[in-house]
Amino acid sequence: MTKIFLIGMPGAGKTTLGKKLAEYLRVRFVDLDAEIQESEGKPIPEIFSQHGEEYFRRVESRLLREWATGEEAFVMATGGGAPCFHEGMEVINRYGTSVFLDCSVDELLERVKRNKERPLLLTSSEDELRAKLERMRELRWDCYRQAKITLEEPSLDDVLGALAVRK
Repeated sequence: MTKIFLIGMPGAGKTTLGKKLAEYLRVRFVDLDAEIQESEGKPIPEIFSQHGEEYFRRVESRLLREWATGEEAFVMATGGGAPCFHEGMEVINRYGTSVFLDCSVDELLERVKRNKERPLLLTSSEDELRAKLERMRELRWDCYRQAKITLEEPSLDDVLGALAVRK
């Protein structure tokens, strides 16, 4: 059974590539952030503002575990922090194939500037956003590097090629 977990920083392309990969593999695409929003009945920024990050991480962890231990095949775009909290990376690697989509801070910056729905990246300036991304990447690096597959700014073909080698 195919369970592929795409991990990486916000803006790394997990959702975009995940949808294409799931379609190619003919399995369900799961966006963990969308699952959290559905479970909680509110958008992520509202969850953060009403309950805080720790509450959000507990919900995220519970849903990650439910999907990981379920019977269905899927491609999941995890939230950027999902692998790094509550033993998320251990769960991911135990139940599926982890693929770290690594992107430069410059590329991430260009992508996340266009999305105002990321509560951990709300800033007043581009310099502040760059500093936040650099710090977040540094803090999460050791976790992300535990992935079974690491690809730098990959295309769908890159991901498919790496997964074929793993089969």
